[in-house]
Amino acid sequence: MLEELERLGVQAQEELEKASSLDELEAWRQKYLGRRGAITLALRSIGQLPPEERPAAGQRANALNQTLTQAFEARREALQRAALERDLAQNALDVRLPGRKPALGVLHISTQTLREIAFIFAQMGFHVFPTPEVEDDLTNFQLLNIPPHHPARDMWSTFYTTRPGVLLRTHTSPGQIRAMRHFYPEPFRVILPGKCYRYEQVTVRSEQMFHQVEGLVVGKNITMGDLKGTLENFARQMFGPERRLRFRPSYFPFTEPSAEVDIDCILCHGKGCPMCKYSGWLEILGCGMVHPQVLQNGGYDPDLYSGFAFGMGPERIAILKYGIEDIRLFFSNDVRFLAQFA
Repeated sequence: MLEELERLGVQAQEELEKASSLDELEAWRQKYLGRRGAITLALRSIGQLPPEERPAAGQRANALNQTLTQAFEARREALQRAALERDLAQNALDVRLPGRKPALGVLHISTQTLREIAFIFAQMGFHVFPTPEVEDDLTNFQLLNIPPHHPARDMWSTFYTTRPGVLLRTHTSPGQIRAMRHFYPEPFRVILPGKCYRYEQVTVRSEQMFHQVEGLVVGKNITMGDLKGTLENFARQMFGPERRLRFRPSYFPFTEPSAEVDIDCILCHGKGCPMCKYSGWLEILGCGMVHPQVLQNGGYDPDLYSGFAFGMGPERIAILKYGIEDIRLFFSNDVRFLAQFA
């Protein structure tokens, strides 16, 4: 038995030194030290020896098992160290090289357009005045000259909540009332950007959730000429200095007189194309002088103060500026679309 243990020890040591990978080392462990390994079986067979031979054989087998286990651990550590050194050599880091720039996300095209609009109006003395997306019927409609059952309400398909009189705002215009009551009695210039919600069928031209930017100026001696000059300056900064504007009479319950503003088509320069429906013009926003009743509802005396308001959709601005054909692309989270505006 002792001779067999000596032979196993020499053989195991020779094979251990030849193991050149962790997989080969694991195979060696299974062969000699595993549950069915040669050393393990030798230990189990000691009980079959004559009583006088068992002590010496047991001591030698235990010593051999301990020696091979220590040799196995040392060999495994050496192979792991060698593998790490090879990995470091293959992926060496040159600390003299400039650092790698982290991969960052980009602003959504709607956010980019909102910021561009805000920047243009900031140069004209406007500042951003945030207003809530959840409104009451009084502020969203009634104080803007749209009483209950008024036919003008058909212009806005509304999301009502389970709480009576509470709704998701259909436009940013209720911010006019909140801004006037906040700044009264001082004159002011603000823009009111934010999300709006309408219960409408989703198509290439309409969404149930979209952004709007409302503009409001209130002060003494504010005229339609001030409105026209402000919007001309905005349109030429947003779409190019060569743009021509057209003001068309329109109707909004909270402005009088009211108008819609067109620019000459960006693609065909007014000659007519599919984008402008061969009219040569593209609508960009609605506007008008603040209705005297709305001024009064906001706290200002319409005999002393006047003002103008305008509203636009940033998604529509981006559609016109970049020739986008489907508004649904803005909120579909298609990276292929969004990456174009990185």
